[in-house]
Amino acid sequence: MDAIDEKIIAELTRNGRISHSELASKVLLSRNAVRQRIERLEREGHIAGYTIVRAGDDTGNVVSALVLVYRQDRMRGGDVLAALKCIPEVVICEILSGDFDIMVRLEAASLERVRVIWEDIAQMPGVRDTVTALTLSSVVNRPRGGRSSTAPG
Repeated sequence: MDAIDEKIIAELTRNGRISHSELASKVLLSRNAVRQRIERLEREGHIAGYTIVRAGDDTGNVVSALVLVYRQDRMRGGDVLAALKCIPEVVICEILSGDFDIMVRLEAASLERVRVIWEDIAQMPGVRDTVTALTLSSVVNRPRGGRSSTAPG
């Protein structure tokens, strides 16, 4: 990956719908060269996908929460993971070492929806306990593998 590839990724991060023509003018390449570079970056895994970000309601606010899950049996708790994958508001689900078994990040349209999901998770067979925390504000929110910095605040 060279500096032009980095610029292409930065522009696509800012606006995933940018046309190849507009992107080409920003990175000083031809439209065809930009298309070929994007295809190569996708093949090599530097661009792993494109994401849609939905607003939670008319104001664009989304209620975010972290749910830490204790399973009954860490080694045979795959049914809990399968159930979590089916909840559309689960945006991150990671298996942890240490005290907790699973960390789930929810992004929902309302606090009520977070409560319903939390209750569903707590009642899943194989879940022993949960600890939930609501996100009050976001200080850093980088794209995966991102090198961009956030403004101080």
